[in-house]
Amino acid sequence: MARKRVVITGMGAVTPVGNNVQDTWANLSQGKSGIERITIFDAGSFPTHIAGEVKNFDFEKWPAKGGDLRFLGRNSHFALEAAEEAVKNAGLKNIPLDPSRIGLYFGAGDGGFDFPEYASIVSDSISEGEVSVNKKSFLENSVGRISAVSLMEQEPCQVVNHLAKIFNVQGIVSNCLTACAASSQAIGEAMEIIRRGETDVMITGGTHSMIHPLGVAGFNLLTALSTRNDEPERASRPFDKQRDGFILSEGAGVLILEELEHAKRRGAKIYAELVGYGVTADAFRMTDPHPEGRGAIRAMGLALQDSAMKPEAIDYINAHGTSTQLNDQIETHAVKQVFKESAKRIPISSIKSMLGHMIAAAGVVEMIASVLTIRNGLIPPTINYENKDEACDLDYVPNQARRQEVKAVLSNSFGFGGQNVALIVKKIEG
Repeated sequence: MARKRVVITGMGAVTPVGNNVQDTWANLSQGKSGIERITIFDAGSFPTHIAGEVKNFDFEKWPAKGGDLRFLGRNSHFALEAAEEAVKNAGLKNIPLDPSRIGLYFGAGDGGFDFPEYASIVSDSISEGEVSVNKKSFLENSVGRISAVSLMEQEPCQVVNHLAKIFNVQGIVSNCLTACAASSQAIGEAMEIIRRGETDVMITGGTHSMIHPLGVAGFNLLTALSTRNDEPERASRPFDKQRDGFILSEGAGVLILEELEHAKRRGAKIYAELVGYGVTADAFRMTDPHPEGRGAIRAMGLALQDSAMKPEAIDYINAHGTSTQLNDQIETHAVKQVFKESAKRIPISSIKSMLGHMIAAAGVVEMIASVLTIRNGLIPPTINYENKDEACDLDYVPNQARRQEVKAVLSNSFGFGGQNVALIVKKIEG
């Protein structure tokens, strides 16, 4: 049986540069940064004081509905808002659909960790003159001050529980947390489910918020974050020789994927067609990509093979482009290995230069930007590109968006632990 074709019919986003798709795209197109000093907690004692926080968000909207929604973590807030926008954008609200033919595949990370309360409980559980936590006091303090429902919000799977309930998803519901590749992998797996004919519609994407003391401390200990604290908007500089690490950010993105004929029958607006998916693992090191880029090379190759497209058919590459020394150099090398002579011709850009790194949510927001690049004939820039690196010698669309017809985009997502995902999206034909 021939596999089904999969199209994108809805999009939603909550990002450091906009709380919806329209505002996010407008600011990305203009090269505006969403990186500022951290306000969620006092980061003055940390090496990194800056991040990409979501701004002016209504955190009262969903809890006002009551029930479990009273205890939402930031990740769940963002996911629900982006999903509501995507479902509405797809024209799926208030139309009769078989809920057993709707699925949900997400890449959700944490965002419900109440660090101040936990720190307070630990502090209050240490007896005077002691240096260790009294277990009995810790248990009593925890039971009295943390509800079971709010505790559940720490689990990334809770995000998909909320989404399934709110949007009445009764088909497959799953969450994958493969670090920075999570939402891209979720998109790829959601596409495969529709291709096999198991569902007609999939809600997919990702959400994450690690801007808390443990998240920032962890990445600082790994020396992965930029410490360019005096210039927040200029700190994320993918492919620039003076890059010194990525910027941690937060948010969510959601796509509505749909089987092509199903979308046509209901008269849906079709944004683009998903045609290629490649996924691999480096099996090398927890924090560093393989030095020869073997996993990234193979993922891009598999995506091209899956799409039945030749390398020269790709008009733009939306890079993983984290602004770390190793990632940007190895991604450049991998692109050259896959695209050969075409590598010098194909424009590449990293919107992490403006958004920072949304971790599990990064890939889906980059896919949204890829779709809008096709729709608008405008390639978003890599801002803060000022100093050429001899090891990064491709066309990174420096500092200003570029008008250009784009029919097909390859989007890369590479995660800690060596997870590699490449997706190909193209202008709908036929």
